[in-house]
Amino acid sequence: MKDRNNRKDSDLIVRNFMWNPVQELLFRLGSMRPGPLVISLLCGLLAGEMQAQSALKAQAPEALNQFNNAVEALVKKVSPSVVQVLVTGFRPLDERSHGEASMVLGKQRGIGSGAIIDSDGYIVTNAHVVSGEHQVQVVLSSSGDEAASPFSGSTSLGRTLDARVVGVSNELDLALLKVEAKGLPALPIGKYERLQHGEVVFTFGSPSGLRNSVSMGVVSAVARQLDPDSPLVFIQTDAAINPGNSGGPLVNVNGELVGINTFLLSQSGGNEALGFAIPSAIVSFAYPQLRQYGHLHRGVIGMHVQSISLGMAAGLGLPRDWGVIIGDVLPGSPADKAGLKVQDIILTVNGRQVDNLPLFGINFFLVNPGENVKLEVLRGTEKLSFDVKVIEQHQGVDRLFDMADPENNLVRKLGIVGLNVNAEVLPLLPETRQDSGVVVVAKVATAGEAENSLVTGDIIHALNGVA
Repeated sequence: MKDRNNRKDSDLIVRNFMWNPVQELLFRLGSMRPGPLVISLLCGLLAGEMQAQSALKAQAPEALNQFNNAVEALVKKVSPSVVQVLVTGFRPLDERSHGEASMVLGKQRGIGSGAIIDSDGYIVTNAHVVSGEHQVQVVLSSSGDEAASPFSGSTSLGRTLDARVVGVSNELDLALLKVEAKGLPALPIGKYERLQHGEVVFTFGSPSGLRNSVSMGVVSAVARQLDPDSPLVFIQTDAAINPGNSGGPLVNVNGELVGINTFLLSQSGGNEALGFAIPSAIVSFAYPQLRQYGHLHRGVIGMHVQSISLGMAAGLGLPRDWGVIIGDVLPGSPADKAGLKVQDIILTVNGRQVDNLPLFGINFFLVNPGENVKLEVLRGTEKLSFDVKVIEQHQGVDRLFDMADPENNLVRKLGIVGLNVNAEVLPLLPETRQDSGVVVVAKVATAGEAENSLVTGDIIHALNGVA
């Protein structure tokens, strides 16, 4: 009886460490004397098991090789569309001296990245990369970058071209550059709405000035809102983003641009797997406007929206304590004429459900002036639908350009088109300290004889000390 119990314990111990059915069969046979048929069966099973294990071992390296080859092909496809952005400008040598009379400016060089978005020489990057620019250059990838080997020591220097800033949106942190080159390899823009949580993505750029770098990761969040009062959202990724990656592309496995790398959250200043990119949908919306106008033409309907909080819901007796609510409606605006009211809770924008401010922002932001937007709202317990005309948010600078004559108002040496500041022009300008001067309404395509960092809207009050 004791031996029987011991045998059961032994059986349990061995079974817990069984590797496969063949070993289990051998154990069960135990001290039995197998006949020729059993031996033949065992041999067949053992041979099949060994073949299966050999096949698995052969498949593992092959699968890794296929993955490796796919990544290599992707990098070769995308790299020619990525540029290094070199910016020279004057900045305080000591950041602590802002506002002090003793502040010393020095000529400094910044490095960022960019993505070729049009074969005619248009490159998208971050607005903060070219902020305070005095001179902008881009370094294009070359065949030497792709042909570099472990024994080559370094990649080629690439081709350096002068670039000009044709458009900036500080609100979106996007800038559009133009170089005089044709037939450049443009990066296709992917569909942001198809991006998935956990999807594999790659970042390209020049972290710490190390040109033609690539890193791999996943999408940590498709639409991350960092400011609760802002409708802007970002793609969060754990793919390495470091200083110098700003403005470079975030691409999917198809080699399509799904975002523009813009910043990272870090306690140490380096990558901590918290990188953020501007969604490709925003890039697609902003690019044609930055190219045509130099800034964004925003569509508005004359209402202000905000997130619903627990306190707001309780205080106003709202039917829900989450979502987006209309906080104000401008009298006479399209929203007012359509019948929208304060405290209406927005349910959908053009048929797409909006449960929070970022979702509202990303859907409404992409509606162009002149189009109609369909809003479904909850008023009390009643659901209502409204079709609202989207109008353009007027830009005074655009109207100034219409008043200027490109020939007569051209200041060739500065490379600008200017207008006298007078009673007709002043209402179109933001608050000014002097009611005189020349306002810059445009920069011409060719650089002026004198280097300058003038931008549209700047007012020149003196030239060579003369008012």
